[in-house]
Amino acid sequence: MDKISPEQKEKLYRGLRIALIAFLIAVAVNFFTDYRYSDKQENTIAFSGHGEVTAVPDIANVYFTISKEAKTVKEAQTLVAGIEKSSLDFLKENNILEKDIKTANASFYPKYEYKYDTKVLMPCTQYGCPSRPGNNVITGYVASESITVKVRNTDDVGKIMQGLGTLGVSDLNGPNFSIDDEDELKAEARKNAIDDAKKKAKVLAKDLGIRLGKIVSFSEFGNYLVPMYAKTMMAEDASSNPAPAQIPKGENTISSDITITYRIR
Repeated sequence: MDKISPEQKEKLYRGLRIALIAFLIAVAVNFFTDYRYSDKQENTIAFSGHGEVTAVPDIANVYFTISKEAKTVKEAQTLVAGIEKSSLDFLKENNILEKDIKTANASFYPKYEYKYDTKVLMPCTQYGCPSRPGNNVITGYVASESITVKVRNTDDVGKIMQGLGTLGVSDLNGPNFSIDDEDELKAEARKNAIDDAKKKAKVLAKDLGIRLGKIVSFSEFGNYLVPMYAKTMMAEDASSNPAPAQIPKGENTISSDITITYRIR
């Protein structure tokens, strides 16, 4: 057998390399062509659904601030501490649990007043009188504490707010009615939204003359609480100790909006 010359070996290797590269290019082109083709052939259709659940609130949140001014920080804080103790005692007497009373913020800051220098005389001119020089001087300190209260017996919220108002608190706000455990209601609202979307899908698929395949995606938007506020009704009483305010709780609505995407078969 004749030996293969080095030139022939080089030509043979070159040909094999060219053939291998051509094969790999063909495989790659075929793969991406099939991928694009299958992507174009997958038709989908999406349906939206809305669901909601209403419930009577079972808790009320009340917010108030105790703010006092004095010559020193210590004096201001002592005044705040006195009202705080009276407020906490009152809340505990009305069956508010310690875990439901929370200090949201506590601070103190200096109070300034601009004092003019009376020793400096600033003569007036035809253009008017110039401002007299002076400086900001600390005249006292303000101590402040903000407290949040969760009232679990919502029927007592009017009595509690009225009682706090007589103890020297300031910026008394509320009540904000809400639902303590919303997870179960959120799940129910979501199920209602899914049922709504499936109902739409069934009707529209029949009208369009299509068959729905598997669900390819699901998304949820919302699942949020929409409070229903009611006007506070004050009970009229001519006596010096009026009856507590009657505060309607109304209803809260938990809403869910979803989208389901189906493959068209």
